[in-house]
Amino acid sequence: MMRYALLALCLASPALAQDQDDLVQAGFLSGWQLPDGHYMAALDLQLAPKWKTYWRAPGEAGIPPTFDWAGSTNLKSVQFHWPKPQVIALNGMKSIGYLNELVLPVEVTAQDPTQPVTLALRMDLGICHDICMPAHLTFAAALQGAGAKDSRIERALADMPKQAKGATCAIAPIADGLRLQANLALPQLGPDETVVFETNDPQVWVAEAQTARQGGVLSSTTDLVPPSGAPFTLDRSAVIVTVLAQGQAVEYKGCAAP
Repeated sequence: MMRYALLALCLASPALAQDQDDLVQAGFLSGWQLPDGHYMAALDLQLAPKWKTYWRAPGEAGIPPTFDWAGSTNLKSVQFHWPKPQVIALNGMKSIGYLNELVLPVEVTAQDPTQPVTLALRMDLGICHDICMPAHLTFAAALQGAGAKDSRIERALADMPKQAKGATCAIAPIADGLRLQANLALPQLGPDETVVFETNDPQVWVAEAQTARQGGVLSSTTDLVPPSGAPFTLDRSAVIVTVLAQGQAVEYKGCAAP
């Protein structure tokens, strides 16, 4: 099986197509099979110096990546294992993403574990330096057999946010949605802590969080606005709260009532 397959990349602007290889090189690391039969593979994006791409929750100034697996065969599910991102300031705005490189582990589950999985992915993402532009990636790969451990994938897995428990969230209705305040018992990670909220509905707009600390408690507030522009029912168990600072990341999955 091919271990590293180059992806075909096409930037949205025809004027920039001749320079695409100078901006991003993309590949697929086929990785290895896990004891439960799943495959641990990875997307590999190598960006030009000082260029960046975005995390799954890119902030108000970022462009969220999207993934379309239509055309894959024997594919039951895909789970991304995102390494911790960093907060990137540009023109007075914050975005969340990766500078120069992103190795994104992908855990692939087959419908029939005895048969190969053929992957076909269409990925849309943003890449930025002084300007931002949309990019489009397509690739195909086959996963079969035991494979072999890959140190780059292992490093990316080891670089995931630390998992924590104990987040509590107060929820109040506002005119066009909900206000969510999280309280986290967390030692200070650094002088400039950024909190990112996520829900299980990508159509819900999440405002940039306002964060303050009192000793060992970090409090952060955001507004959640659904397409309906009205208060809605929030699944607390699906809320993800991530704290970023000083090259560190702590993630809370689920947010209990206070």
